[in-house]
Amino acid sequence: MAKIADTYAERGGEPLFICDFSPPRGASHDNLRSARSLDADWLSIPYNPGKSVYANSAMAAHSLSASAGKDVVFTIATRDTNILAAQSLLLGAALLGLENVVVVRGDDFTASQLHATKAVHDRTPTALIRSIAAMNAGIDFRGRALSAPTNFCIGATIDMARGVEAEVALTRRKLEAGAHFFITQPTFAPEIPLRFLEHYRTTYGEELAPPIFFGVQILAAGGRSFGEAPQWVSRDLRAGRSGSDIAAQVLDAFFAAGLKSIYLLPLILPGGARDYDTAQETLRRFNSR
Repeated sequence: MAKIADTYAERGGEPLFICDFSPPRGASHDNLRSARSLDADWLSIPYNPGKSVYANSAMAAHSLSASAGKDVVFTIATRDTNILAAQSLLLGAALLGLENVVVVRGDDFTASQLHATKAVHDRTPTALIRSIAAMNAGIDFRGRALSAPTNFCIGATIDMARGVEAEVALTRRKLEAGAHFFITQPTFAPEIPLRFLEHYRTTYGEELAPPIFFGVQILAAGGRSFGEAPQWVSRDLRAGRSGSDIAAQVLDAFFAAGLKSIYLLPLILPGGARDYDTAQETLRRFNSR
């Protein structure tokens, strides 16, 4: 299985894609078949998207890798797991041969959802990243030696829609905790990530060196967006322009700005299904560059 940071170093600035891929929402492998046609470098399996019950991201990632022969990355959320459960899950993932993991906080539960469940947040994402780095050194959260260390390539998230100073500082803490790569929330113009990277450079006197996969989402009129879409995107969608065409325009701009590592989020259809055919069309167009 290809580690994200290693492949990024080996490919020397070539385009690389991580594509989001939802785990099954039932005890069936049927929806995993769509993965075979996706020509992304890695498929990223989110953790309980929409705060709904889905197959565990690590188990789904292993099943997808085994059945479709794809390189994968799974997600773990601090919202739902205390440190004992998290490290046990991570050891299980390591036994399955998984090496790429992304640590997220997870969206907060609403007031009505809190009547049926509750959040854990035993560790912050930064603290969980630090604990995974310790597992890579052979130490668990109680300071005891593992019989064998893990070997995870640790990913973290960046939300460039938040205050830039606070997010730059948080990114630095995640890097110091042991993050090997980053993925960002989707944006629609390269100026936003370029401004973020410049602010990081000015603040710390050096480049943000680890691989960063910049989020680009395929949208549809009235569809769900993971970030606030600018007015021109909403206007074009209402006028009948396809989301894939808009995504291609955004990707053209990112590539022209030298941002060639992409986290692609496929179109979310009504009911939560994903349009992977459109995602593959986008990947086919840009993988040839």
